[in-house]
Formats: sequence, C-alpha cells, structure tokens
Amino acid sequence: MFLLFGFGTKRKQLGPGETRTCPRCHNTTQWARMKEYKQFTVFFIPLARWKRRQFEVCEICGAAVEA
Repeated sequence: MFLLFGFGTKRKQLGPGETRTCPRCHNTTQWARMKEYKQFTVFFIPLARWKRRQFEVCEICGAAVEA
C-alpha cells in the first residue's frame, strides 16, 4: 500500500494590518496581517494543526511583528 503524508508550515494572508514604521528598513507602509500554523496531512487532508500564531509582516523587507 502506498501512503501519502506530509508535514509543513502554512501561511495565510488575513488582509491589511496597521500602518507602521519598520524597524529593519525604516519605511512607513501598511503591513499585511498573516496567520501561520504547522500541520500534518495524509492524502492531502489536514489531520492535525498546532503552533498557531498571528503576526504582521512588512511587505517591503519581510520583517515580522507579533500581532
């Protein structure tokens, strides 16, 4: 029998975040609100998700700040 399984980190964009100045690139822009979690799948069906967190990302340089 052939069993397909996977493990990885998934990110999903939730929409626009706050307008703030980035500590890394020093640009003032609107950041993107993101959700990230780790998951285990079997036959492309997610069976378990853990380490869920929400954060905001600078769209210029990619710096992240917990939301």
